[in-house]
Amino acid sequence: MIYSVILVALLFALNLFVGTTSVPVADTVSALLGLPSTDEAALVVLHSRLPEAVVALLAGGGLAVAGLVMQTLFANPLADPSLLGVNAGASLGVAIAMLLFGGSVAAAGVVLSGRLLLLVAAFAGAFAVMLVLMFCARLMRGRLQLLVTGVMLSFVISAVIAILSFFASAQGVQTFVVWGLGTFSGIPAAQLPLLVAGVAVGVAGILLLAKPLNALLLGEAYAQNLGVSVASVRAALLVFAGLLSAVITAFCGPISFVGLAVPHGVYALCRTVDHRRLVPMCFLGGSCVALCCNALARTVSDYSVLPVNTLTPLFGVPVVMALLLRGR
Repeated sequence: MIYSVILVALLFALNLFVGTTSVPVADTVSALLGLPSTDEAALVVLHSRLPEAVVALLAGGGLAVAGLVMQTLFANPLADPSLLGVNAGASLGVAIAMLLFGGSVAAAGVVLSGRLLLLVAAFAGAFAVMLVLMFCARLMRGRLQLLVTGVMLSFVISAVIAILSFFASAQGVQTFVVWGLGTFSGIPAAQLPLLVAGVAVGVAGILLLAKPLNALLLGEAYAQNLGVSVASVRAALLVFAGLLSAVITAFCGPISFVGLAVPHGVYALCRTVDHRRLVPMCFLGGSCVALCCNALARTVSDYSVLPVNTLTPLFGVPVVMALLLRGR
């Protein structure tokens, strides 16, 4: 694990020194240490690169942990946080805010617009899907039934979003498409504590349930014989994994493949199924992938930052193909 921590630290530092704007290394170090530096260096490093690196670290780690839980919970190696429709719910919330209300909502004398509106709308949509899934989890005993329910929810939500897009303006559709490409940038420092708190609660909750999660690997009947309340544990794990997915999607947009690919890489490296070790390793692995993608997104072009979802498939697709070929 120590090597993973060192790798995360190195990639985090790399994200502070590279970008579309050229900043001398000495000015970057001075800005980070609070020493006198140019205004441009302080603005770029402290208000752009540092928050982006923090968001990438938290988002990548949280999505990887959520993916690990989904794959264990549903005994499906191709499960990820988007499988149950939580990401689709967040997208529906943003689509309603952008395409139906034009990016501004006023209620009870309070006006929401811009990123704050997207954050509230995405979290509300994701949380609504989580409530539906929680209700279904109490009615359905089988994992496959709940899995199919999540997939069906995603199809219904996609249809609603397509209808909203058909009647929306071209500018609204463009804004929604850009949001859907995912990004770690543009999040105000004042909103970062919300992301930190959401990821911390989700990961901590899953770590506390690591032993019951290990028992579920042996089957639900065996877990019940060990005294595990399968329905309660499954519901709690859905809440924590859904919270991670909802919070991260609300801040960064729907980030693909991180939650799917990273757990398999961790399985291969650690060669263990103990979630007390897998959860922290998945967090570190997801952080590495997200930080690497963020650094690449800011260096391949001298003029703009590439969307995150243009790079994450480069990591995820080879993993999926390897799984398919291995299981043929």
